[in-house]
Amino acid sequence: MAEPFIAMTALQEPVAVAADSIVSRTLYTGDDVRVILFAFAPGQELSEHTASRPALIHILTGSGRIGLGDEHFDAAPGLLVHMAAGLSHSIVATTELRMLLYLFGK
Repeated sequence: MAEPFIAMTALQEPVAVAADSIVSRTLYTGDDVRVILFAFAPGQELSEHTASRPALIHILTGSGRIGLGDEHFDAAPGLLVHMAAGLSHSIVATTELRMLLYLFGK
């Protein structure tokens, strides 16, 4: 029988991120969602791309800029963004940045 819940703590604790790198770690994979923790060194970027399924980005720490289609926004702790499947998006870290990515569906 599957566990009735999973609790994750300390998501804002530092992750060792080498200069000029991005670290990603899958925290959870379920039937309808996958949760991935990303940690960016300052200046690192995920260039514009699309996802085949809906997603949420939740900024935990740090700052940066996020591109969503033709628009760009400041990314700061507490920002939560829902993206429809197929939306082009990008993110660049201006400081060390940590975020959660939730990918929905299969």
